[in-house]
Amino acid sequence: MNYLSRNGLRIAAVLLLVAAAGALVPALAEKPATTMEAAKPTTITAIPIDFDREHPERKEFGKLVWRGGLNLFGKTSYFGGFSALAIDPSGRSLLAISDAGVWLRATIEYDGRKIKGLSHAVLGPLLGKDGAPLRDELDRDTEGLALVSGTTQEGTAYVSFERHHAIEPYPFTADRFGPPRGALPLPAGAKGMNANQGIEAIAYMNTGKLKGTLVAFSERKTDKKGNLQGWLIGGPTPGGITLRRLGGFDITDAAPLPEGGLVVLERRFRYSEGVKMRIRRISANEIKRGALMLGEVLLEANDALNIDNMEAIAAHRTASGETVLTLMSDDNYSGLQRTLIMQFALPQPVRVGGR
Repeated sequence: MNYLSRNGLRIAAVLLLVAAAGALVPALAEKPATTMEAAKPTTITAIPIDFDREHPERKEFGKLVWRGGLNLFGKTSYFGGFSALAIDPSGRSLLAISDAGVWLRATIEYDGRKIKGLSHAVLGPLLGKDGAPLRDELDRDTEGLALVSGTTQEGTAYVSFERHHAIEPYPFTADRFGPPRGALPLPAGAKGMNANQGIEAIAYMNTGKLKGTLVAFSERKTDKKGNLQGWLIGGPTPGGITLRRLGGFDITDAAPLPEGGLVVLERRFRYSEGVKMRIRRISANEIKRGALMLGEVLLEANDALNIDNMEAIAAHRTASGETVLTLMSDDNYSGLQRTLIMQFALPQPVRVGGR
């Protein structure tokens, strides 16, 4: 699905009018026509951005503090479409996957606390069960990434697939991602979804009372009351969960927090209003089998601010104890959209009763 930033809305409106008149209109976005055969280094150019373009001195947004952002350009057609990411505890190594079945690993460069670029970047193909790169476009639609063990350099991660609704454990090294080792049994409620209701967000809980649990959310599958559906898979208390749907937003990603909770990234798109994003924090105490969770809105933004189709989120804690959220956008391989990476500092959770 193509989600257009405000900068492209006027162009899109013209194209839609032409299409309505019966003219031929080329596709606005197209995934790479061929599959990567092996991992290859790539050069990424980065242009700094401000979150508030009109007031670049502004640093506080909602309950978050802006740490910096970049507009990224890769010198290959395989660069883009990033839908999920993981960041190592140092905040200096990034692993991301795209909805074209491509992974990206890179070193994050900083100027003090401000992100300034990506270096040592490598792109490569996700492998199928046969050990060959995923070739069918439907099979390559990877949406969720959750690091289970190891580091962003070598370890095991769960990967979720939207079209054929699967979660598969992927061992990976510095230059190889897969093949997967089987697949997780999906909860009954996660079966039978249509193509655009698939498991969009996964987060592996590696601390606290939910340690060993994979939290999974559908993009927009709802229960009878209109709340977004999710599941606790494995761990001590597996079962269904729901997240109260606010303002028609869909879920695009989720990430575990160092203290045991979650952050959830959400998106809303309408041609009449452009694209919006929201970040919610859910405390560990809210995440329970059968629970309807609300969470705390940390930030809600429309495209008057410098956002695009924000699809990926990760969290790490710095040596000073500050928790940093890293977000990336999915450009859908469209010339009307951008690949953005941005970081915010997260406030400490409010402690109740002095605990």
